[in-house]
Amino acid sequence: MDKIGIYEFLAEPFHCDFSGRLFTGHLGNHLLNAADFHSTDRGFGMKRLLTMKRSWVLSRLAIEMEEMPAQYTRFNVETWVESAMRYFTSRNFAIIEHSPSTIDHSGQRSMVNGQSPKVYGYGRSIWAMIDTETRQPTDIYAIDDGAIGQWIEAEKACPIDKGGRVKMGEQAELVRTIDTYYNDVDINGHINSVKYIEHVLDLWPLQWYREHTVHRFEIAYVAEAHAGDQLSFYREQTAEQDFCVRIVKNGDTEVCRSKVAFRLIQA
Repeated sequence: MDKIGIYEFLAEPFHCDFSGRLFTGHLGNHLLNAADFHSTDRGFGMKRLLTMKRSWVLSRLAIEMEEMPAQYTRFNVETWVESAMRYFTSRNFAIIEHSPSTIDHSGQRSMVNGQSPKVYGYGRSIWAMIDTETRQPTDIYAIDDGAIGQWIEAEKACPIDKGGRVKMGEQAELVRTIDTYYNDVDINGHINSVKYIEHVLDLWPLQWYREHTVHRFEIAYVAEAHAGDQLSFYREQTAEQDFCVRIVKNGDTEVCRSKVAFRLIQA
């Protein structure tokens, strides 16, 4: 089995926005699904970990897109583990034009109609393995005597910047406060990672998205939130098309920070 996993997805029409392009949140779901498929196939997926009272939780995610797949478009998500330490592992993604072929052992993609397949964008993520009872990080290398090490692919390039620390000042403006419910909660019992992405991107009105597209989205998770928690969103503009967002639960505990870089849509 290759170190790099390749999984086919479809930009279903009801997962696309008014422009006919895939929602960023749904792309995030596809990336997380690809991560689970890849880890499950190689023996360290969620289903097995839960029997050991362990689970993966997403710590950081950065997605940078040149173009979003259009509705009904089939595309591939490539994913691989770039590195692993005791408590955290780095996993990368490439979102590319669909091809039924696989990557060869040199890491090169097969041609599509004699040409290299189009690359829509890339993603970077950091994951922690936690004890589901204590909710604390646990040793990744304690699973199967460090078997994850055999799946590390450090040579394959991921040509986007790693997510950095999201710096915000005191001038950030409170934009919205929302309640959380059943549909916000995932298998780990806390607010779903992708729900935060959707809530952040809802801070801009529809008209904004008629003129702008999301070029890069970063999010760093600091603490867990649960159903019934109230989430407050503080936004700060850092450049003409760039913004930072801080999310606080119940008025006093920061749960995550996000950075969004938009691009103007060319007429």
